[in-house]
Order: sequence, then C-alpha cells, then structure tokens
Amino acid sequence: MKASCAQWGVPDDSDTEVAEMKAAISDIASASGVDARFILAIIMQESTGCVRVITTQYSVFNPGLMQSHNGTGTCNTNNAPLGIPGIAGTGVVQTPCPESEIRQMITDGTEGTSSGDGLKQCLQEQGHTDVSRFYRAARQYNGGSIDPSGDLGKGCCTLCYASDIANRLTGWVKGARSCNL
Repeated sequence: MKASCAQWGVPDDSDTEVAEMKAAISDIASASGVDARFILAIIMQESTGCVRVITTQYSVFNPGLMQSHNGTGTCNTNNAPLGIPGIAGTGVVQTPCPESEIRQMITDGTEGTSSGDGLKQCLQEQGHTDVSRFYRAARQYNGGSIDPSGDLGKGCCTLCYASDIANRLTGWVKGARSCNL
C-alpha cells in the first residue's frame, strides 16, 4: 500500500494512513459483520489501497478506496469518465488523507450508500452459506448483478473480478493473471 499511488500521480500512502486504514477496516468489519479480509480484498482490487485513488465515473461516481456507489468518502475528487483515459478535471487531492475520510470510504463500500449497496447488502442477498457467497457478492458489488446463468465471469464491468477476489483472498498480490478479460 505504501507504493500504490504512483499510477494516479499522487503521493503514496504514509505509515499513518496505512495504520488508520487497518484500524478502520477492523472497526467497520466488527460493526457490519463483514469479514475484514473480504473488505481488504475489495480495497486492494478497487484501489490497490491508495487513499488518494481517483474517482471513477461510469453511470455513477465511484469514489475512494472501495470505489463505492456514489459514496461521499474520498481524498481525490479528480475523476476518470468512461472512455477517457487518465485523469480528467481539476479536483482536489488531500495530503494527508484525514482519518475521517479513510473511515468514510470504507464505510461507504462496506455498509453501502443511500444510492447503492455495499458489501454487507451484497453478501446478504446471495442466499448461500458457503464461501461462494463472497465471490458472488464481489461480482454483484462490481457489476450490480450476477448474470442469470450464474457465471461470475459474465455481465458488466470487470469480468475477472470474482476470480481476482478469490485469488486475493488466497494471498495473490502481484502474480500473473490467467484471466485476461
């Protein structure tokens, strides 16, 4: 995480920001009932843990560590609209990223926002009790739904999302990807 922000052209996370992220993950996991490892895997997938990640924009704004659905937590209001490479706009980048923003980013992604589900809701909607609920919830979190066929590699957005999360939960960080969709 301390070397995760170069791709966005913003300062890397400080030791303090990483410690605040760890504490927030633990606290929010406890309060929400969502496994802290799952929260961390989603953070790594969505932002590589960069507290100053850009805000993506497709049909809604996706700010912060977990690129939440119209969330309010962010330390970088620059955005990358669909189809436009790089960073667009003249947003604000906060350095250091305040603890309150770090907590809000993780809350938005875990507990959901007024306009979109978080991990908690996605997990609850799965109706499965085995580990597949995490992969199904991850697919729903990324694309808004699961393809009617049940194939987690089909549908909207990042087609490898569920397999990437599965790999992250088993320790993958920078290994080669076999899913290139």
